[in-house]
This record gives sequence, structure tokens and C-alpha cells, in this order.
Amino acid sequence: MELEALRDANFALTDDAVTDWSTLVNSLEQLKKDAEDNLHQGANKADWAGVNAGVSKQFIGKTAGEFTDAHTQAKTIYKILNDTVSELKGYHQQLLDAIEGGRKKNLTVIGYEGGYTVTTNAPPEARSKMDQDNKGNITALRDQIQGILNKATESDNSAKTVLQAIADQSKLGFSDANYTDRDSAVEAVKKADELAALAKKNPDDLSVKDFDRLNAGLKKYADDELFAERFATALGPKKTLEFWTGITDPQQGNWDLGRERLEQFDDLQRSLGMTLAHATQSDSAAMTDWKRTMIDIGDKPLHGNHGGPVGFQVMSNLMRTGDYDDQFLKDYGTKLMATERRLTGNGEQGNLAWSRAAGASWLNRIGEDSGADPLTGYLKGLSNSPDAATEFFNQQYVSKNDPDNPFERDTDGDGKNGKVALSNFQYLFEERDWPQEWNLNGDELHTGQNNLALALEAATTGHPAGELFPMSDTPGHTAEQTKLFESLVASISDDNGRLTGKSYMSDSMGQIASEYLPDINRAATDVDPHPDKNDVDAQQAWKRIENLYPVAGSSAEMNHRDVTRFLFAVSQNPEGYSAVEVGQKSYMASLMDYHLNPDLPENRHPNHDSELTIRSIARHSGEVSGTLAMGRNEAVASGAVENDKAYDHSVAQWKNTVSGTIGLGVGIGTSFIASPAVGAGVGGAAGTVTSVVLEQFFKDAEGSAKDGAGPKMGENWENGQDSNMKYTRRAASEAARAHDHAHPGDVATWAEEEAAQGYLSAGDYMDRVGPELVTDI
Repeated sequence: MELEALRDANFALTDDAVTDWSTLVNSLEQLKKDAEDNLHQGANKADWAGVNAGVSKQFIGKTAGEFTDAHTQAKTIYKILNDTVSELKGYHQQLLDAIEGGRKKNLTVIGYEGGYTVTTNAPPEARSKMDQDNKGNITALRDQIQGILNKATESDNSAKTVLQAIADQSKLGFSDANYTDRDSAVEAVKKADELAALAKKNPDDLSVKDFDRLNAGLKKYADDELFAERFATALGPKKTLEFWTGITDPQQGNWDLGRERLEQFDDLQRSLGMTLAHATQSDSAAMTDWKRTMIDIGDKPLHGNHGGPVGFQVMSNLMRTGDYDDQFLKDYGTKLMATERRLTGNGEQGNLAWSRAAGASWLNRIGEDSGADPLTGYLKGLSNSPDAATEFFNQQYVSKNDPDNPFERDTDGDGKNGKVALSNFQYLFEERDWPQEWNLNGDELHTGQNNLALALEAATTGHPAGELFPMSDTPGHTAEQTKLFESLVASISDDNGRLTGKSYMSDSMGQIASEYLPDINRAATDVDPHPDKNDVDAQQAWKRIENLYPVAGSSAEMNHRDVTRFLFAVSQNPEGYSAVEVGQKSYMASLMDYHLNPDLPENRHPNHDSELTIRSIARHSGEVSGTLAMGRNEAVASGAVENDKAYDHSVAQWKNTVSGTIGLGVGIGTSFIASPAVGAGVGGAAGTVTSVVLEQFFKDAEGSAKDGAGPKMGENWENGQDSNMKYTRRAASEAARAHDHAHPGDVATWAEEEAAQGYLSAGDYMDRVGPELVTDI
């Protein structure tokens, strides 16, 4: 900053700008509140159905979120501007004071373009001698002024840097970068440059102190937008891969780090992954180039002609933590699968390139697998990014007309195989030859396929894997999500071994099923969802089913046979069983409340007779529970599960999981349409009815889990039938009482009778559609 600019600065305009930003912040705060309280919460409570549930509701939620981001960004900009203007005013006054102090010593400060000079007030002819006599004072004043100008320049430049960085974060919409003052934003950028410089060092030269600085810094700033973008772009894509590979390489790595900090490599991997994930959310030109380059080098050996892991193998391990940008994940996955096709002959043979060779880098430090298979880490990344996961799994892996397509199937039942197109889901779930790995105890690892299940959980449900209770603003299922769920159900129905032989996937499969219970119950009715337009009876029948099991968003369409075989497979694992059974009990209770609510509009009643409605709910719910019980018995009979107590224990564990959240969505998922009086299904009568039923369910499971000798197989089946009748009766009774029904005892009897019939019918139906799957019932 030049002397004249600071000396003659007029802060009136900057003060006006700061005031304007302050006013804007206050205005946006009110808009944010209105958007959240009126738009967002109103959308959550509204009665959405069909496409609106998956589009309009989501759009409104995102729009309301933009007001929040706009307020956050404006507040941050205001704080940076306010701090900077206040600081520059201070430097302005310091400069004036310095000049005045010099004047009292007969010194003059003369500014000119590009600099300034300090001299005495003596006439020109005597100035040379006077300057010489006052050399010490002149030097001191010049240094004082230069120090002030340097600080003012740093203040101005740092503000420009962070303001530009904030503006670059988002091309469309607003950034949610939030800083309490200018200095904290400047410090984040400064730390990013310092840590990137450390990471650029040859890993062999990194000291333990350097490692600790990196580990602590990345952990502290992993969620900081400006830091993440600056660190990633300053380090660069290739150096990022070289840094992590160098740290983890047992042959070329740093012996001091390996000896003294090996146990902290996992922390560094997590923090580095979180930082890079946050960085990919930035729209800056530098980060856009970073993402493009990272994908470009994904299939290339890191050390060129000297070999080493390829880029995908390294980067995928850094995707195990954090929420990466959806478009980056999509583009990355497209290139990764193209590489998979090239290395496996479209999937015809195994991929030795993804198997860890002796002495190769151990690229993963989170968990037991080596990280050699890039799909393992990538799928874990997808499990945190539902939209990207859905699109990835629905993408075509190989086309039917590809001359090098190795996959043939009998698709029309004529006994002849023909080439078939496969999606990424079908290839990974049904056909891929997964690289084998073992842990230190000699047990085979299945991390990649477990991560596949987690990614499918995100892709089908629309929320990150592990979130057992969708939020009220989570939109209904989309057509793409239901399409994938339909494929999943059909695949497991076609070959139960795709799941029963991989029990480690069952917890995710159970969670998925629990969030599609309306669709599953619809399928169990055997009513055609596409009735002939000229068949009035068929159309009315389907309308009744739509009203009986209302769905917000897109509905999955499956046949009764596939759904039954799917549930039979899922329930052969205690965790899969408990997720669906707890969910079904909750869903059944919620439906009872929904349909007995007197405020339900007439056009949403499936029947004009509440008895028929309650009996239908109880019967189909009973069949689902009966099918689950058969899978449970099958697991014990076949020896897949050692003791039936494991099932009761797993159910009982859900008590802790749902504690305080009963009625908030367990077993309902995003597709349930709530009763008018209950709003979005949170609290109210629905919460009360559901909580009473689940509390009894958990209490019984806890008691059974603590019993001594377990029941025999036949007793299991009978006990299950009796218990199901009890819970269904209780749900109907509580719902009837909650809505002041005239005859709650009759309602309870209807439910109990049909629950028994539905439970028993599950056995008969399984005998017809899956006798080859049953060892003993």
C-alpha cells in the first residue's frame, strides 16, 4: 500500500459499505428464520404425495438452506470487512501521528508514485547538510512509516485473499464458510499453506514433529472450507497421492514415523480424507482443475515406469471418510469402472492388479484390509453420498451388444442363454470376482462387499448409511432409488446365496427393507399396480391398495414371490431380521393410527368400512412377520446362527437405538404419509401408539434373551404367532382408544384374528414359492 493512499484515505465509503453489509446480515437473518419456520417446516408438515414428495419438498428444503448459507456468508464477509476497515483506520491514524511527530522534528514525508522519501524542512541549498546531521531521525521515521505501510498492506491483502476465496467456493448459490473474524479466516489459509509445504516434503525427510504438526493441523481444520480448498490445491493431486503413499510404504517409508507414529496413521488418514472431501465441495477454478487431474491420473502408476500403486488405489483409501462432492464421485466412479472393465476383460476374469503384492504399500490404515482394491474405499465414500451412489449403481457396466460382453443368462425361461446388459449394481453384487484378503488371524476379510452393502443402503434410502432414522426433511424415494431396490429384491430372490452366504451385508439389507415396508406390504397383496384402463374393478382394487399403504414419492413395484424370498433371506441374520421386524411392528402401529384417525380425508380411505381396513393391515403385517420368523428358524436349523437367543438379543438392542425417538420414523422411512393430525408423523398419537407396541416388543425380547434353554423349533414358530397376535391387537387397541373409537375391543379383535391368519399364510406361501430354500420350519 502506498503512503498517499493510506495517508489521504477517505473511510466514508468503506464505512457505508460496512453499514450496508450489517444491514444485509440483519435482513438475511430474518429471511433465514422465515425460510426455515415457514417454508422448510411447512414443507415438512405438508401432505406430499407422488412426485411432489421427491421433488418439491426437496427443492423447498434446499431453497431454505440457501437462505441460511446466504446469511452465513454475508455475516462472514461483514466481519472480515469490519475488522479490516477498523484495522486500516488504526494504521491511517498511526501514519498521521508518525508524520506529525516527524514534523515536530523538522522532518517532512514526501510521497510519490511507487514510494516516498523522508527529508528535513531545510531550504534546498541547506538540505543536504541538514539531512546528514539528522540521519538517525530520518532513518527511524522512515522505518516507522514503512512498518505501518507493511502492516496496512498485509491487512488489505489478507482480506482480499480470504474474501476472494469465499467468493470462489460456490459458483452458484452461497458458501457456508463461517468465521467469527478476519484473523481466523486468514489463519486458516496460512495454516493450509504451511501444512501443504510440509506434505510436499519427501516423506523420508518428514520428522516425527512434522508428522505431529500435520496430524494435529488436519484434524483441527478438516471441516474448514477455506483451509481444505487451499491445502488441497497447494499440495496438488499428484503430491497428495505421493504424500499418503510415502507415509504408508513399508519399503520406502520413514522408519522413524513407522516406529514412533504407526498407531496414528489411521488418524491421519481420517483427517486427510475429511479435508479432501471438504475441498471437493469447492467450485474454485483451482479445485475444479484438481478434481479433473485426480481422475485423469487415476489409472496411471504413481511412479510412472517404476510402477507402484495407481492413482485410484491411493485416492480411494482417502475416500473412506468425509462427504465428497457428488459430481466428483460420479466422474471418478465412471473412470474407475472403465479401468475395472479394461483390467478384467469386462469382468470375465479376476483383477490381479487390485490384489496386494508382497512388499507393496499398505494404503489403508482404517480397518484390516490393505486398501489394494480401490472399489473398497470408493464404495465407502459412496455410502456417505446417497445421490452419487444411486446414479453409480444404476449406470450400465456392460451393454448387451458389446462383442466382448462375457455375461449370458436365460432371461425368458426358454432354457437358452443370451448376452445380457449389466448395471454396476448387477456386476458388483452378482458377478464380480472380489480380490481375497485375510487378517492377521487368517480370517478372510470381506470389507469391499460390506462397503458395497453400505453404499447400497445409501443409494436406495436416500440418506447416508448408518442413519437409522431419516430426518423429517428427507424426501420420499425417487424413481432411481426404487428402481435399484427392485433390482436388489429380484437379485436376492433369484439367488438367496447372494445374501445368505454373506451375512455381513444383512444389517444394511435389513435397514433398506425397513424403509420400503409400504412397498413390501403392497407387493404382498398381489394386486396389479397397472390395471387395465377398461377394468374398473381392477382399478378400484389398486386404488384401495394405494390408500391402504400410502407412499410419499416413488413406489417400488415388486411381485409377491420375490418379496417373500427376499425377506426370507434377510431374516436369516439376526441384525437383518431385527431391523425389519422392529420396523414392521412400528409401521403396523403407525398404519393403525393413520387409518383410524377421524380427520383422514374421505378420498384417502381404502375402504368405507374400518373393519376391512384394520383386518387388511393386520393380515399383511402378520404375513411379513411370519416370513421373517421362517427365515429366523431356517438360520438356526441350518446352523448359520448358533443360537436363537441371538435374535432376541438383536431385537433388544434396538431399544437403546430408538430410545427417545420412537414415533420419529423407525420402520417408516421417508415414504410414509402421516395422518393429518400428526403432521409429519412426529409425536402425537402415532408416537404414543408406536411407543406402546415397541416397548412391549423390546421388553419381551429382553426377557427371552435372558431365559435359559431356548424353545424348540416348533415352539419358536408358535411363540412367534402368539406374540405377533398380541402386538397387533395392542396396536389396534391403542390406536382406537387414541382416536376415541366407539368399540376399541372390536377393533383389537379384528386385528388379532387377521394377524393369526396372515402369520400362518406365510408358511403356506413359502412352501409354494421357495420350498428349495427351507431346511426345516
